[in-house]
Amino acid sequence: MKKSRKQLISRLIAALLCFAALLPLSGCGEAKKTQKEIFAMDTLMTLTAYGKKGEAGLAAAEAVITSMDKMLDPELPTSTVYAINNAQGAAVVVPGQIAKMLSTARTVYDQSGGALDLSIYPLVKRWGFIDGKYYVPTDEEISADMGLLCFDKLVLNSFPSSGSYSVTLPAGGQISFGAVAKGCASDNAIAAMRQAGVTSGIVTLGGNVQTLGLKPDGSNWNVAIQDPNNTASFLGVVSVGETAVITSGSYQRNFTDLRGKTWHHIINPATGYPSSNSLVSVSIICEDGTLADCLSTAMFVLGENKALNYWRTYGGFEMIMVTSDNRIICTKGLIEKFTLSNQSYTLSFSE
Repeated sequence: MKKSRKQLISRLIAALLCFAALLPLSGCGEAKKTQKEIFAMDTLMTLTAYGKKGEAGLAAAEAVITSMDKMLDPELPTSTVYAINNAQGAAVVVPGQIAKMLSTARTVYDQSGGALDLSIYPLVKRWGFIDGKYYVPTDEEISADMGLLCFDKLVLNSFPSSGSYSVTLPAGGQISFGAVAKGCASDNAIAAMRQAGVTSGIVTLGGNVQTLGLKPDGSNWNVAIQDPNNTASFLGVVSVGETAVITSGSYQRNFTDLRGKTWHHIINPATGYPSSNSLVSVSIICEDGTLADCLSTAMFVLGENKALNYWRTYGGFEMIMVTSDNRIICTKGLIEKFTLSNQSYTLSFSE
């Protein structure tokens, strides 16, 4: 997908700042450190492994991410997603990564009342968040694009005897994996590193973090949560073992129109407009990076109260929500794990 030069530079800077914040918090003794930076999915990614198998692990992780990048770009005619979007209702054979993303996203879609909808791609394009040609659509244009929402009609078939899958999307519908791709990529990168013999490492994908094992000295990783009001800094630190920490926020990608109103990239499928509630960022802590990525978007769209109700109902993750009035709400599982470092925020924990 084409991005503006300014947008790409902003993402590079944000990713570098996030990783810079993480590094001093995660010293790893004398273990051999191997590190590699790659650019994929329009994001600067930093892969780090510790121990003798580091180089092999990072090579395997890079191969997985590069393969997924080529497969998931909806604007690339050779990609699997392009094939799905242009199949005019015919079935398309897809690999296991796509099947997992669709299955996970569909679960979150059902449980959240449609707050996460991968068929929202036409709306995201309309607003200009794909090519950087930002535009505030008319009500008529939004209504037309909302008529294309069809995630509930997507059919995913599995064929156990061959281990293959197929996807059928209604003609005219279009999907994108922007809300889940990096989470799945980090899952697969960590799996590739583990298979190569790495037992301790981190992948940082545009601010999303996923860890492998513990630090070489056996202690937890300390992951910095970016400050939405000052992306060069962080508002606190969460102590974690092997898990994913994935954030969605209105500060990550936005534009200001000629009237001075700022619009962000997280579209509410119920309205066709950028989500509008008290939240400015949501971070999900969950062992499954694919699920964490899905949840970070869905919880942001749901808003503070409905997100907490979702957590209470389904569980399986912890959450850090930051509001526009400088409140930080953490779920109770983070009481011993989250440390506030920016005193301009007030911190509370929810049962």
